[in-house]
Amino acid sequence: METYINIAQIVLAVALIASIVLQSKGAGLGGLTGGEAGGVYRARRGVEKTLFYITIGLSVLFFVVAIVNVIVTG
Repeated sequence: METYINIAQIVLAVALIASIVLQSKGAGLGGLTGGEAGGVYRARRGVEKTLFYITIGLSVLFFVVAIVNVIVTG
């Protein structure tokens, strides 16, 4: 069972990293390294909003799996 939890945690980590990187769309390489591309704030719409909610869901799921992993192995 520990193996399955570890694999799930790795998959969630990769998916979470991918969703965070995809949110920096249009920022170029400067956005990936921390540089700002103007600092314009705008409303999220359509795919951006969906990706934002997916990122939140993945982060909550990753946290829950991490807690379960500690409980199972502890």
